[in-house]
Amino acid sequence: MTTRDALGLDGFSRLPDRQRMSLLLSVCSSPSWARGVLAGEPFDDVDALLDRADAVLAGLPDGEIDAALDGHPRIGAKPDDPSSAREQARVIDADEAVRAELAAKNREYDDRFGYVYLVCASGRSAEELLGILIERLDNDPETERRVMRGELAKINRLRLERLLGRPGDGSAG
Repeated sequence: MTTRDALGLDGFSRLPDRQRMSLLLSVCSSPSWARGVLAGEPFDDVDALLDRADAVLAGLPDGEIDAALDGHPRIGAKPDDPSSAREQARVIDADEAVRAELAAKNREYDDRFGYVYLVCASGRSAEELLGILIERLDNDPETERRVMRGELAKINRLRLERLLGRPGDGSAG
């Protein structure tokens, strides 16, 4: 959804439950997260919705976090949805050697932690994302799980801001 298509909080709130649920699932593929966000209505403003989204995410069990990760392609892989494509736009034009190393390090990350490397990629180059990935490979599993949850929260926030047309959301992603 582009900024010109942004609903605003009022527009979002007027949609039928099924449409709001579908839009929230396009932000984060965890059904529990989407239901939890909707359960906080009515929202006084966008910040209240964003705070609710963060709180719900923080309380999700690992199984639901894994469901959320299922909605994210590997960094450097062909994105399968417009949000991921926008977020990883700077990776597409990266040098082949950098993309190959990203693919190799993604596999190493998967093997080490058991889930996809997740990072808020918006506006970051492939080289920067590769550097972050290499650094995070040194994390212990507990630390990495906490870092990954924080990155998921950032991504959810950016996507919600874009959906709702929050000022300054531009190409954040």
